[in-house]
Amino acid sequence: MKDETIVAPMTPNGVSAIAAVRVSGQKVTEVIDTLLEKKAKPRIACFSGFYRCDKTLIDEVLYLFFKGPHSYTGEDVLEIYCHGNPLIVREILLEIEKIPGVRLAKPGEFTERAFLNGKLDLTQAEAVGSVIHSANKRELENSQKLLKGALSKSIRLLGEKVKDISARIELDVDFSEEEADPDFSSWEIKFLELKTSIEKLLQNYKDKSMVEKIPMVVLWGKPNAGKSSFVNALLGEDRILVSNVAGTTRDFVEVRLFLDGGEIRLVDTAGLSGIPKDELDALSQQKTKEILEESDFIIHVKDGLNLEENNFNIKSHLEVTTKKDLINTTTENSFWVSSKTYEGIKEVKDYLNKQLFKNESDTRDFWFTSKAQRGYLEEALDGLNRILKELKGNAQIEIIAFEMQLIRKSLLSITGEISSEDVLQSIFEGFCIGK
Repeated sequence: MKDETIVAPMTPNGVSAIAAVRVSGQKVTEVIDTLLEKKAKPRIACFSGFYRCDKTLIDEVLYLFFKGPHSYTGEDVLEIYCHGNPLIVREILLEIEKIPGVRLAKPGEFTERAFLNGKLDLTQAEAVGSVIHSANKRELENSQKLLKGALSKSIRLLGEKVKDISARIELDVDFSEEEADPDFSSWEIKFLELKTSIEKLLQNYKDKSMVEKIPMVVLWGKPNAGKSSFVNALLGEDRILVSNVAGTTRDFVEVRLFLDGGEIRLVDTAGLSGIPKDELDALSQQKTKEILEESDFIIHVKDGLNLEENNFNIKSHLEVTTKKDLINTTTENSFWVSSKTYEGIKEVKDYLNKQLFKNESDTRDFWFTSKAQRGYLEEALDGLNRILKELKGNAQIEIIAFEMQLIRKSLLSITGEISSEDVLQSIFEGFCIGK
């Protein structure tokens, strides 16, 4: 791996003002000498032309050179910032790959190299992916704590305690034939303290599927109630087709809406009229009912010019009445909005943010979501339980010493000091290319 230099885009494919490309490995200086017209000092931004191997210009770029080991990966790293035209990014990548020994990076390979070169431990490396994919502020803040080493620090402290106790046990094993039996009563207190620490850490586990879940908010109402216009008003742009003809929306349409607390899935559905006009209308209404069953939050959208009772027995979390700009009087049991003047839209968004991203009290400094990390902690806890059981009988010091070795191995596996290729591959293959 160390003989190969890797390259990949750091920004998503698409048109933008700026795009970025990252290179890491031994060939970085050769890339600079071959394709860039100016040489930069480490960590100093340099403006330069980026040329093909035949010396024709591709783009004018800004680049930064990081000399290893003082870089993200611990190797020589080059970051190139060019105009965000996909054609330019592709040309830059192709020219860099022409240099012998340079290839396109695999998903997560830059972070994997950072781990292998000791820049990050395994818990921090996994946190990099969480920082990128966090869907709400609380999850992002927690991921940043893990990246800074919150979990790593706790595991290291546990590891040091295990190491100290193990050293004493190993000493007693070496001199077990020369001295009297050890005083296990004083050891039991230390093992119980370790057990309590691990149990407390296990309480910080949260299921990843729940933490990373993006809330699905589903809108329903009768045809021509103004659902699609309301969605467009929430988004601040015309994303969904709107018509005065009832039944324009025949299938559900999903968009993403960013609130202050995080991202939500906003689903516009076909109108519910009760009696279908035709087979297609019947299928559309049935699909609406199915989507409602999968929702996390339901909004009932009503037509302010034609208010009717809810005869569908659908329990909603929020009532919204549209066309406020055409109404002189309003009721108090609903959010009244105008999709034309945007009146009431901010209030609805604030309410959704408050309900979907509640500031729940949590005494934990951080939480972790890795099932593998939880599994290693449970292995350590099982080992301590076996030791405590051993102490209640005719304790064998050799057995206790062996169990402590297993406990320490489990803890070291969490931070990656002991890890297999399969474990690393499963972690980093979920990353995006370029990270």
